[in-house]
Amino acid sequence: MVVVGAGNAAMCAALAAHEGGARVLVLERAPEAEAGGNSRFTAGAIRFAYDGVDDLRALMPDLTDAEVEMTDFGTYTEEQFYADLGRITDYRCDPELADTLVTRSKDTLMWMASHGVRFAPIWGRQAFKVDGRFTFWGGLTVESVGGGEGLVESLRAALDRNRIDLWHEAAGRSLLTDDSGAVRGVRVRRSGRVIDVECSAVVLAAGGFQANAEWRTRYLGPGWDLAKVRGTRFNTGDGIAMALDIGAMPYGNWSGAHAVAWDYNAPEFGDLAVGDGFQKHSYPFAIVLNQDGRRFVDEGADFRNYTYARYGREILAQPGHSAWQVFDASTEHLQRDEYRIRQVTKVTADSIEELCARMEDVHTEGALATISEFNAAVDRSVPFDPNVLDGRRTRGLGPDKTNWAMPIETPPFSAFRVTCGLTFTFGGLRIDETGCVIDTDLRPITGLYAAGELVGGLFYGNYPGGSGLSAGAVFGQLAGSSAAAHATG
Repeated sequence: MVVVGAGNAAMCAALAAHEGGARVLVLERAPEAEAGGNSRFTAGAIRFAYDGVDDLRALMPDLTDAEVEMTDFGTYTEEQFYADLGRITDYRCDPELADTLVTRSKDTLMWMASHGVRFAPIWGRQAFKVDGRFTFWGGLTVESVGGGEGLVESLRAALDRNRIDLWHEAAGRSLLTDDSGAVRGVRVRRSGRVIDVECSAVVLAAGGFQANAEWRTRYLGPGWDLAKVRGTRFNTGDGIAMALDIGAMPYGNWSGAHAVAWDYNAPEFGDLAVGDGFQKHSYPFAIVLNQDGRRFVDEGADFRNYTYARYGREILAQPGHSAWQVFDASTEHLQRDEYRIRQVTKVTADSIEELCARMEDVHTEGALATISEFNAAVDRSVPFDPNVLDGRRTRGLGPDKTNWAMPIETPPFSAFRVTCGLTFTFGGLRIDETGCVIDTDLRPITGLYAAGELVGGLFYGNYPGGSGLSAGAVFGQLAGSSAAAHATG
Protein backbone atom coordinates (compact mmCIF):
# COMPACT_ATOMS: atom_id res chain seq x y z
CA MET A 1 0.00 0.00 0.00
CA VAL A 2 0.99 3.64 -0.49
CA VAL A 3 0.82 6.60 1.90
CA VAL A 4 0.78 10.03 0.23
CA GLY A 5 2.50 12.53 2.54
CA ALA A 6 5.18 12.30 5.23
CA GLY A 7 3.98 14.36 8.19
CA ASN A 8 2.61 13.20 11.53
CA ALA A 9 -0.62 11.69 10.16
CA ALA A 10 1.11 10.02 7.21
CA MET A 11 3.90 8.42 9.22
CA CYS A 12 1.44 7.21 11.87
CA ALA A 13 -0.56 5.64 9.04
CA ALA A 14 2.55 4.01 7.61
CA LEU A 15 3.58 2.56 10.99
CA ALA A 16 0.09 1.24 11.69
CA ALA A 17 -0.12 -0.30 8.22
CA HIS A 18 3.24 -1.98 8.69
CA GLU A 19 2.01 -3.42 11.99
CA GLY A 20 -1.02 -4.71 10.09
CA GLY A 21 1.17 -6.72 7.73
CA ALA A 22 1.21 -4.45 4.70
CA ARG A 23 4.26 -3.58 2.64
CA VAL A 24 4.28 0.23 2.72
CA LEU A 25 5.68 2.96 0.49
CA VAL A 26 5.56 6.60 1.67
CA LEU A 27 5.56 9.38 -0.94
CA GLU A 28 6.88 12.82 0.11
CA ARG A 29 6.58 15.68 -2.37
CA ALA A 30 9.21 17.80 -0.60
CA PRO A 31 12.97 17.30 -0.79
CA GLU A 32 14.52 15.68 2.27
CA ALA A 33 15.62 19.03 3.74
CA GLU A 34 12.00 20.24 3.84
CA ALA A 35 10.23 16.94 4.50
CA GLY A 36 7.68 16.41 7.26
CA GLY A 37 4.77 18.56 6.14
CA ASN A 38 3.16 21.04 8.49
CA SER A 39 4.00 18.81 11.46
CA ARG A 40 7.61 19.91 11.28
CA PHE A 41 6.65 23.57 11.76
CA THR A 42 4.53 23.09 14.87
CA ALA A 43 5.59 23.73 18.44
CA GLY A 44 4.54 20.14 19.19
CA ALA A 45 1.63 20.67 21.60
CA ILE A 46 -0.76 17.72 21.48
CA ARG A 47 -4.15 17.52 23.19
CA PHE A 48 -5.49 14.29 24.67
CA ALA A 49 -7.82 13.11 27.39
CA TYR A 50 -6.29 12.05 30.72
CA ASP A 51 -7.76 11.38 34.16
CA GLY A 52 -4.87 12.54 36.30
CA VAL A 53 -1.15 12.47 36.90
CA ASP A 54 -0.95 8.65 36.73
CA ASP A 55 -1.93 8.79 33.05
CA LEU A 56 0.71 11.45 32.46
CA ARG A 57 3.40 9.42 34.22
CA ALA A 58 2.53 6.39 32.09
CA LEU A 59 3.09 8.52 28.97
CA MET A 60 6.11 10.37 30.37
CA PRO A 61 8.00 7.92 32.64
CA ASP A 62 10.84 10.44 33.04
CA LEU A 63 8.64 12.69 35.22
CA THR A 64 10.25 12.90 38.64
CA ASP A 65 8.52 13.00 42.01
CA ALA A 66 9.83 16.53 42.50
CA GLU A 67 8.33 17.69 39.18
CA VAL A 68 4.99 16.14 40.06
CA GLU A 69 5.08 17.74 43.48
CA MET A 70 5.69 21.24 42.07
CA THR A 71 2.94 20.97 39.41
CA ASP A 72 -0.85 20.95 39.38
CA PHE A 73 -1.56 19.01 36.19
CA GLY A 74 -5.27 18.78 36.87
CA THR A 75 -7.37 16.47 34.70
CA TYR A 76 -8.70 16.66 31.17
CA THR A 77 -11.37 14.02 30.85
CA GLU A 78 -12.96 12.66 27.70
CA GLU A 79 -16.09 14.58 28.63
CA GLN A 80 -14.12 17.85 28.84
CA PHE A 81 -12.35 17.23 25.53
CA TYR A 82 -15.59 16.39 23.77
CA ALA A 83 -17.32 19.43 25.27
CA ASP A 84 -14.47 21.70 24.14
CA LEU A 85 -14.68 20.37 20.59
CA GLY A 86 -18.38 21.12 20.52
CA ARG A 87 -18.16 24.54 22.14
CA ILE A 88 -15.21 25.79 20.10
CA THR A 89 -16.74 24.68 16.77
CA ASP A 90 -20.23 26.00 17.61
CA TYR A 91 -21.38 22.36 17.81
CA ARG A 92 -20.88 21.85 14.08
CA CYS A 93 -18.13 19.21 14.40
CA ASP A 94 -19.04 15.74 13.17
CA PRO A 95 -19.96 13.89 16.41
CA GLU A 96 -18.57 10.55 15.23
CA LEU A 97 -15.23 12.07 14.22
CA ALA A 98 -15.11 13.96 17.51
CA ASP A 99 -15.88 10.80 19.50
CA THR A 100 -13.15 8.88 17.67
CA LEU A 101 -10.61 11.61 18.34
CA VAL A 102 -11.48 11.91 22.02
CA THR A 103 -11.79 8.24 22.93
CA ARG A 104 -8.67 7.13 21.03
CA SER A 105 -6.45 10.09 21.94
CA LYS A 106 -4.73 8.67 25.03
CA ASP A 107 -4.16 5.20 23.58
CA THR A 108 -2.79 6.72 20.38
CA LEU A 109 -0.20 8.78 22.27
CA MET A 110 0.83 5.69 24.21
CA TRP A 111 1.19 3.86 20.89
CA MET A 112 3.33 6.71 19.52
CA ALA A 113 5.51 6.50 22.63
CA SER A 114 5.98 2.78 21.95
CA HIS A 115 7.48 3.80 18.58
CA GLY A 116 9.98 6.15 20.19
CA VAL A 117 8.11 9.47 20.28
CA ARG A 118 8.88 11.22 23.56
CA PHE A 119 6.61 13.68 25.34
CA ALA A 120 7.09 16.28 28.07
CA PRO A 121 4.90 18.75 30.01
CA ILE A 122 4.59 22.23 28.46
CA TRP A 123 5.69 24.10 31.55
CA GLY A 124 7.04 27.03 29.53
CA ARG A 125 3.91 27.78 27.49
CA GLN A 126 0.88 26.32 29.27
CA ALA A 127 1.47 26.88 32.97
CA PHE A 128 2.04 29.85 35.24
CA LYS A 129 3.58 29.62 38.68
CA VAL A 130 1.16 30.42 41.49
CA ASP A 131 2.33 30.26 45.12
CA GLY A 132 5.43 28.36 44.05
CA ARG A 133 3.53 25.71 42.07
CA PHE A 134 2.99 25.45 38.32
CA THR A 135 -0.69 25.31 37.33
CA PHE A 136 -1.73 24.13 33.88
CA TRP A 137 -4.67 25.73 32.09
CA GLY A 138 -6.70 25.28 28.91
CA GLY A 139 -6.67 21.48 28.76
CA LEU A 140 -3.29 21.36 27.04
CA THR A 141 -0.49 19.76 29.06
CA VAL A 142 1.88 17.81 26.80
CA GLU A 143 4.17 18.45 23.84
CA SER A 144 6.47 16.26 21.80
CA VAL A 145 10.10 16.55 22.87
CA GLY A 146 11.91 18.73 20.35
CA GLY A 147 8.64 20.28 19.11
CA GLY A 148 7.54 19.54 15.56
CA GLU A 149 11.10 18.81 14.46
CA GLY A 150 11.48 16.27 17.24
CA LEU A 151 8.16 14.64 16.44
CA VAL A 152 8.98 14.25 12.75
CA GLU A 153 12.49 12.97 13.49
CA SER A 154 11.15 10.37 15.93
CA LEU A 155 8.51 9.11 13.52
CA ARG A 156 10.99 9.03 10.65
CA ALA A 157 13.39 7.01 12.81
CA ALA A 158 10.54 4.58 13.51
CA LEU A 159 9.97 4.20 9.75
CA ASP A 160 13.66 3.45 9.27
CA ARG A 161 13.70 0.87 12.07
CA ASN A 162 10.77 -0.88 10.42
CA ARG A 163 12.37 -0.62 6.97
CA ILE A 164 9.45 1.33 5.52
CA ASP A 165 10.40 2.92 2.20
CA LEU A 166 10.10 6.70 1.82
CA TRP A 167 10.61 8.49 -1.49
CA HIS A 168 11.44 12.20 -1.42
CA GLU A 169 10.55 14.57 -4.27
CA ALA A 170 7.79 12.13 -5.21
CA ALA A 171 4.50 13.96 -5.75
CA GLY A 172 1.24 12.07 -6.08
CA ARG A 173 -0.58 13.34 -9.18
CA SER A 174 -3.64 11.13 -9.54
CA LEU A 175 -5.21 7.92 -8.31
CA LEU A 176 -5.40 4.82 -10.48
CA THR A 177 -8.68 2.90 -10.40
CA ASP A 178 -10.07 -0.26 -11.94
CA ASP A 179 -13.37 -0.72 -13.79
CA SER A 180 -15.28 -0.96 -10.51
CA GLY A 181 -13.89 2.35 -9.23
CA ALA A 182 -11.62 0.72 -6.63
CA VAL A 183 -8.27 2.42 -6.10
CA ARG A 184 -5.39 0.35 -7.47
CA GLY A 185 -2.46 2.73 -7.40
CA VAL A 186 -1.00 6.23 -7.62
CA ARG A 187 0.49 8.14 -10.55
CA VAL A 188 3.63 9.79 -9.23
CA ARG A 189 5.98 12.45 -10.53
CA ARG A 190 9.43 11.61 -9.22
CA SER A 191 12.71 13.23 -10.27
CA GLY A 192 11.14 14.60 -13.46
CA ARG A 193 9.55 11.31 -14.51
CA VAL A 194 5.93 10.16 -14.24
CA ILE A 195 5.50 6.59 -13.04
CA ASP A 196 2.56 4.46 -11.96
CA VAL A 197 2.84 2.73 -8.58
CA GLU A 198 0.36 -0.12 -8.30
CA CYS A 199 -0.94 -1.12 -4.85
CA SER A 200 -3.92 -2.56 -3.01
CA ALA A 201 -4.73 0.54 -0.91
CA VAL A 202 -3.82 4.22 -0.61
CA VAL A 203 -3.86 6.52 2.42
CA LEU A 204 -4.01 10.22 1.54
CA ALA A 205 -2.33 12.34 4.23
CA ALA A 206 -0.90 15.23 2.23
CA GLY A 207 -2.31 18.17 4.21
CA GLY A 208 -4.78 20.90 3.38
CA PHE A 209 -4.69 23.57 0.66
CA GLN A 210 -3.32 26.49 2.68
CA ALA A 211 -0.24 26.95 0.46
CA ASN A 212 -2.41 27.29 -2.68
CA ALA A 213 -3.22 31.01 -3.08
CA GLU A 214 -5.81 30.31 -5.81
CA TRP A 215 -7.71 27.74 -3.73
CA ARG A 216 -7.52 29.98 -0.65
CA THR A 217 -9.19 32.82 -2.52
CA ARG A 218 -11.73 30.49 -4.12
CA TYR A 219 -12.84 28.82 -0.89
CA LEU A 220 -11.88 31.09 2.01
CA GLY A 221 -12.73 34.32 0.20
CA PRO A 222 -11.22 37.59 -1.06
CA GLY A 223 -8.07 38.70 0.69
CA TRP A 224 -6.90 35.25 1.71
CA ASP A 225 -4.33 35.27 -1.08
CA LEU A 226 -2.56 37.91 1.07
CA ALA A 227 -2.25 35.72 4.17
CA LYS A 228 1.12 34.34 5.25
CA VAL A 229 1.48 30.54 5.38
CA ARG A 230 2.85 29.34 8.71
CA GLY A 231 4.07 25.97 7.50
CA THR A 232 5.21 24.07 4.45
CA ARG A 233 4.93 25.43 0.92
CA PHE A 234 4.02 21.98 -0.38
CA ASN A 235 0.48 21.68 1.07
CA THR A 236 -1.41 22.84 -2.01
CA GLY A 237 -4.38 20.48 -1.87
CA ASP A 238 -2.95 17.74 -4.08
CA GLY A 239 -4.33 14.89 -1.98
CA ILE A 240 -7.78 16.46 -1.86
CA ALA A 241 -7.79 17.05 -5.62
CA MET A 242 -6.77 13.46 -6.35
CA ALA A 243 -9.72 12.16 -4.35
CA LEU A 244 -12.25 14.65 -5.72
CA ASP A 245 -11.24 13.67 -9.26
CA ILE A 246 -12.53 10.13 -8.65
CA GLY A 247 -15.78 11.19 -7.00
CA ALA A 248 -14.92 11.70 -3.31
CA MET A 249 -17.31 13.85 -1.29
CA PRO A 250 -16.08 17.28 -0.16
CA TYR A 251 -16.85 17.70 3.53
CA GLY A 252 -16.46 20.14 6.37
CA ASN A 253 -15.82 23.86 6.68
CA TRP A 254 -14.39 24.72 3.25
CA SER A 255 -14.59 28.45 4.00
CA GLY A 256 -12.81 28.02 7.37
CA ALA A 257 -9.21 27.74 8.44
CA HIS A 258 -6.87 27.76 11.42
CA ALA A 259 -5.37 31.25 11.24
CA VAL A 260 -3.42 33.10 13.94
CA ALA A 261 -1.60 36.31 14.79
CA TRP A 262 1.72 36.07 12.91
CA ASP A 263 4.61 38.51 12.68
CA TYR A 264 3.92 41.17 10.06
CA ASN A 265 7.30 40.77 8.34
CA ALA A 266 7.43 36.97 8.40
CA PRO A 267 8.22 35.32 5.04
CA GLU A 268 5.58 34.03 2.63
CA PHE A 269 5.93 30.45 3.89
CA GLY A 270 7.24 28.90 7.09
CA ASP A 271 10.92 29.14 7.95
CA LEU A 272 12.29 26.00 9.60
CA ALA A 273 15.10 28.00 11.20
CA VAL A 274 12.53 30.08 13.11
CA GLY A 275 9.82 27.44 13.34
CA ASP A 276 6.77 28.64 15.26
CA GLY A 277 8.56 31.72 16.57
CA PHE A 278 6.68 34.12 14.30
CA GLN A 279 3.43 33.44 16.19
CA LYS A 280 2.34 36.02 18.75
CA HIS A 281 -0.02 34.39 21.26
CA SER A 282 0.23 36.46 24.44
CA TYR A 283 -2.49 38.88 23.31
CA PRO A 284 -4.85 37.91 26.22
CA PHE A 285 -2.57 40.07 28.37
CA ALA A 286 -2.50 42.97 25.89
CA ILE A 287 -4.87 45.04 23.79
CA VAL A 288 -4.97 44.73 20.01
CA LEU A 289 -5.36 47.83 17.80
CA ASN A 290 -6.01 48.17 14.08
CA GLN A 291 -4.74 50.95 11.81
CA ASP A 292 -7.57 53.22 12.93
CA GLY A 293 -6.32 52.82 16.49
CA ARG A 294 -9.42 50.86 17.50
CA ARG A 295 -9.83 47.52 19.27
CA PHE A 296 -11.77 44.90 17.28
CA VAL A 297 -11.70 41.64 19.33
CA ASP A 298 -12.21 40.60 22.93
CA GLU A 299 -8.61 39.70 23.72
CA GLY A 300 -9.71 37.93 26.92
CA ALA A 301 -12.70 36.01 25.57
CA ASP A 302 -11.13 32.68 26.59
CA PHE A 303 -7.81 30.99 27.12
CA ARG A 304 -5.42 31.49 24.23
CA ASN A 305 -5.88 27.83 23.23
CA TYR A 306 -9.49 28.48 22.34
CA THR A 307 -9.25 31.81 20.47
CA TYR A 308 -5.92 32.00 18.67
CA ALA A 309 -6.94 29.85 15.70
CA ARG A 310 -9.76 32.23 14.74
CA TYR A 311 -8.21 35.62 15.48
CA GLY A 312 -6.01 35.47 12.40
CA ARG A 313 -9.17 35.83 10.31
CA GLU A 314 -10.15 38.91 12.33
CA ILE A 315 -6.73 40.48 11.74
CA LEU A 316 -6.88 39.77 8.01
CA ALA A 317 -10.19 41.65 7.84
CA GLN A 318 -8.67 44.85 9.28
CA PRO A 319 -7.34 47.79 7.23
CA GLY A 320 -3.94 46.86 5.87
CA HIS A 321 -4.50 43.25 6.99
CA SER A 322 -2.54 43.96 10.15
CA ALA A 323 -2.79 44.95 13.82
CA TRP A 324 -0.60 45.88 16.79
CA GLN A 325 -0.52 44.06 20.15
CA VAL A 326 0.15 46.61 22.92
CA PHE A 327 1.67 45.68 26.31
CA ASP A 328 2.86 47.59 29.33
CA ALA A 329 5.41 46.54 31.93
CA SER A 330 2.82 44.92 34.21
CA THR A 331 2.24 41.99 31.84
CA GLU A 332 5.46 41.93 29.85
CA HIS A 333 6.76 39.03 31.98
CA LEU A 334 3.84 36.91 30.74
CA GLN A 335 4.94 37.14 27.11
CA ARG A 336 5.85 33.82 25.52
CA ASP A 337 9.35 33.18 24.19
CA GLU A 338 8.30 34.02 20.63
CA TYR A 339 8.21 37.71 21.59
CA ARG A 340 11.96 37.64 22.18
CA ILE A 341 13.19 36.25 18.87
CA ARG A 342 15.46 38.40 16.71
CA GLN A 343 13.03 38.41 13.76
CA VAL A 344 10.28 40.46 15.39
CA THR A 345 8.40 43.61 14.33
CA LYS A 346 8.42 45.65 17.53
CA VAL A 347 8.44 49.21 18.86
CA THR A 348 9.04 50.37 22.43
CA ALA A 349 8.65 53.66 24.28
CA ASP A 350 8.58 55.17 27.74
CA SER A 351 5.28 56.95 27.16
CA ILE A 352 1.97 56.01 25.58
CA GLU A 353 2.13 59.05 23.31
CA GLU A 354 5.55 58.06 21.98
CA LEU A 355 4.51 54.43 21.50
CA CYS A 356 1.40 55.35 19.50
CA ALA A 357 3.45 57.66 17.30
CA ARG A 358 5.93 54.86 16.58
CA MET A 359 3.35 52.26 15.54
CA GLU A 360 3.60 52.41 11.77
CA ASP A 361 0.36 53.03 9.81
CA VAL A 362 -1.67 53.52 13.03
CA HIS A 363 -3.80 56.66 13.57
CA THR A 364 -2.04 58.14 16.60
CA GLU A 365 -4.93 60.13 18.03
CA GLY A 366 -7.31 57.22 17.59
CA ALA A 367 -4.93 54.86 19.41
CA LEU A 368 -4.45 57.33 22.28
CA ALA A 369 -8.21 57.76 22.67
CA THR A 370 -8.78 53.97 22.63
CA ILE A 371 -6.14 53.32 25.29
CA SER A 372 -7.54 56.09 27.49
CA GLU A 373 -11.07 54.69 27.16
CA PHE A 374 -9.84 51.18 27.86
CA ASN A 375 -7.94 52.17 31.00
CA ALA A 376 -10.96 54.01 32.38
CA ALA A 377 -13.24 51.00 31.74
CA VAL A 378 -11.16 48.38 33.61
CA ASP A 379 -12.79 46.97 36.74
CA ARG A 380 -9.78 47.17 39.05
CA SER A 381 -11.62 45.63 41.99
CA VAL A 382 -11.26 42.12 40.52
CA PRO A 383 -7.85 40.43 41.12
CA PHE A 384 -5.77 39.57 38.06
CA ASP A 385 -5.05 35.82 37.68
CA PRO A 386 -3.60 34.48 34.39
CA ASN A 387 -4.33 30.84 35.31
CA VAL A 388 -8.12 31.14 35.30
CA LEU A 389 -10.85 33.05 33.51
CA ASP A 390 -10.56 35.73 36.17
CA GLY A 391 -13.52 37.94 35.22
CA ARG A 392 -11.35 41.07 35.41
CA ARG A 393 -13.03 42.99 32.63
CA THR A 394 -13.98 46.29 31.09
CA ARG A 395 -17.50 47.67 30.93
CA GLY A 396 -19.09 49.89 28.33
CA LEU A 397 -16.68 49.29 25.46
CA GLY A 398 -17.32 47.74 22.09
CA PRO A 399 -16.00 45.12 22.36
CA ASP A 400 -15.38 44.70 26.08
CA LYS A 401 -12.43 42.69 27.28
CA THR A 402 -13.97 40.04 29.54
CA ASN A 403 -10.90 38.59 31.30
CA TRP A 404 -7.37 39.71 32.20
CA ALA A 405 -8.09 43.39 31.56
CA MET A 406 -5.02 45.27 32.77
CA PRO A 407 -4.73 49.01 32.09
CA ILE A 408 -1.98 50.10 29.72
CA GLU A 409 -0.30 52.61 32.02
CA THR A 410 2.99 51.26 33.42
CA PRO A 411 6.13 52.08 31.40
CA PRO A 412 8.02 50.91 29.49
CA PHE A 413 5.50 50.08 26.76
CA SER A 414 5.88 47.74 23.79
CA ALA A 415 3.88 46.91 20.68
CA PHE A 416 4.20 44.07 18.17
CA ARG A 417 2.85 44.23 14.62
CA VAL A 418 1.04 41.13 13.39
CA THR A 419 -0.82 39.90 10.35
CA CYS A 420 -2.69 36.69 9.53
CA GLY A 421 -0.71 33.45 9.62
CA LEU A 422 -2.59 30.55 8.01
CA THR A 423 -1.93 27.14 9.57
CA PHE A 424 -4.27 24.73 7.81
CA THR A 425 -7.63 24.68 6.07
CA PHE A 426 -10.69 22.96 7.57
CA GLY A 427 -12.40 21.71 4.40
CA GLY A 428 -11.51 18.29 3.05
CA LEU A 429 -12.71 14.76 2.39
CA ARG A 430 -15.43 12.76 4.08
CA ILE A 431 -14.43 9.50 5.76
CA ASP A 432 -16.32 6.74 7.54
CA GLU A 433 -15.60 5.15 10.91
CA THR A 434 -12.73 3.11 9.43
CA GLY A 435 -11.01 6.08 7.80
CA CYS A 436 -12.21 5.05 4.33
CA VAL A 437 -13.02 7.94 1.96
CA ILE A 438 -16.70 8.34 1.06
CA ASP A 439 -17.95 9.24 -2.42
CA THR A 440 -20.73 11.67 -3.34
CA ASP A 441 -23.26 8.84 -3.11
CA LEU A 442 -22.14 8.24 0.49
CA ARG A 443 -20.51 4.95 -0.42
CA PRO A 444 -16.95 3.99 0.55
CA ILE A 445 -14.35 4.20 -2.21
CA THR A 446 -12.70 0.80 -2.10
CA GLY A 447 -9.02 1.00 -1.28
CA LEU A 448 -8.91 4.73 -0.44
CA TYR A 449 -8.34 6.10 3.08
CA ALA A 450 -7.50 9.54 4.47
CA ALA A 451 -6.03 11.17 7.58
CA GLY A 452 -4.74 14.49 8.83
CA GLU A 453 -5.55 18.00 7.67
CA LEU A 454 -7.31 16.84 4.50
CA VAL A 455 -10.10 15.15 6.48
CA GLY A 456 -13.07 17.50 6.71
CA GLY A 457 -15.81 17.71 9.31
CA LEU A 458 -13.88 17.93 12.58
CA PHE A 459 -13.12 21.66 12.89
CA TYR A 460 -15.45 24.56 12.06
CA GLY A 461 -14.41 28.20 12.37
CA ASN A 462 -12.04 27.41 15.22
CA TYR A 463 -10.29 24.54 16.97
CA PRO A 464 -8.93 23.68 20.43
CA GLY A 465 -5.15 24.17 20.49
CA GLY A 466 -3.13 20.99 20.11
CA SER A 467 -5.97 18.95 18.64
CA GLY A 468 -4.54 19.09 15.10
CA LEU A 469 -1.59 16.87 15.93
CA SER A 470 -3.72 14.51 18.00
CA ALA A 471 -6.27 14.24 15.17
CA GLY A 472 -3.49 13.52 12.69
CA ALA A 473 -2.11 10.74 14.87
CA VAL A 474 -5.50 9.23 15.77
CA PHE A 475 -6.87 9.16 12.24
CA GLY A 476 -3.47 8.26 10.80
CA GLN A 477 -3.30 5.15 12.96
CA LEU A 478 -6.94 4.35 12.14
CA ALA A 479 -6.51 4.79 8.37
CA GLY A 480 -3.26 2.85 8.29
CA SER A 481 -4.73 -0.10 10.19
CA SER A 482 -7.86 -0.17 8.03
CA ALA A 483 -5.92 0.15 4.80
CA ALA A 484 -3.61 -2.69 5.83
CA ALA A 485 -6.57 -4.92 6.66
CA HIS A 486 -7.97 -4.23 3.20
CA ALA A 487 -4.62 -4.60 1.41
CA THR A 488 -3.82 -7.91 3.08
CA GLY A 489 -7.29 -9.32 2.56
